[in-house]
Order: sequence, then structure tokens, then C-alpha cells
Amino acid sequence: MTVRDSLYSRIGWRRTARAVLHAFAAGAALCTVSVTVFAAPRTAALLDCAVIDDNAQYSEPGAVQAEQARAAMVSERLRSQVDQLGLYQVADNRPAVSLIDGFKATQDLNACNGCELEIGRRLGVQRVGVCWVQKVSNLILNINLRIEDTASGQVVFQRSVDMRGNTDRAWRRGAEALVGLLAADPDAAH
Repeated sequence: MTVRDSLYSRIGWRRTARAVLHAFAAGAALCTVSVTVFAAPRTAALLDCAVIDDNAQYSEPGAVQAEQARAAMVSERLRSQVDQLGLYQVADNRPAVSLIDGFKATQDLNACNGCELEIGRRLGVQRVGVCWVQKVSNLILNINLRIEDTASGQVVFQRSVDMRGNTDRAWRRGAEALVGLLAADPDAAH
């Protein structure tokens, strides 16, 4: 064997080894990506948003009904956006409607000392979200979302977004901002 053949066999061996290492690294990266991409999102129940208005008795009846309609719209919007973005697999709340209605008849779900966890367990979900809109005036409102781990009761996400104006558009934007904050929080949605 000549010196040239000896050098070529060493260089050839190195190229082969390098190609095998690159292939192994690429395969490992694909395995990591496939685990991340195909992991099922956690399950969550997102309860209907409640309206907290300490001045409701001074409002016109039509205004209270409009706010209840907005709360229903925002509740559905939150559920659909969270589900569509894959942040959580959102559960249907209907199997627990009698339990939910029973709790709502006596207290606000955002301050019921764990009743939301019982609802989440009844629905068989990993997390439960409670939403409420606090109305200070027709110009100043805020929308809040708290998500808790159903097993431990630990709060994994809690944010509030200020809204200016008591309109459908302001409420929709507030809900979208909450979903954006949830999507940006890696501990809350994964």
C-alpha cells in the first residue's frame, strides 16, 4: 500500500464516520421533534365567564342582558381559540351542567373554594379554567383567567387584561389577549 492509498483510506474512513455521526444527529433531532409535535395537549375545562358588576342594580335591564350575552360570546371564543391553537384539548362542559348550575346558584365560580376543581374532576380533565369579567364602569373593565391543576389545585396560570369600553369588540380583544398570554406561558399550556 502506498502513502497515498494510506492517506485516502484514513480520509475516507473519517468521511464515513462523519457522515454516520451527522445521520445519527439528524435522526435524534427528528425523534425529539416528533415527540414534541405529536404529544397530545393536556385536557382542560374552561368554565363560562361570569360578570362581576357591583353597580348592576343601577344599570338598565338591557345593559345587564347585553353583558351576559358578551360573557357567553367571550366564553365560547376562549374555548375555541385555546382548542384551535392546541394549547389544551378543551372538554365539553355539558356532562357537568347540573353540578355547575348548582354551584352557580349559590356562589361565583371564581371564588368558590375549590368547586371548580370538583367540576374538573367530574369532567375528567387535567386542568380547569375560571373566567370572569369585572366591570368598574362602562369605560373600565377587565377580563381574568385562572387555570388550575385539577389534581393538586395549584394555579398554573392567572392573568388579567384591562379593557377600555363595554363593547363586543373590546371584549373580543380582551379574550384574544388572554389567549395570547396563555400561549406565551410555556408552563401553563404544556
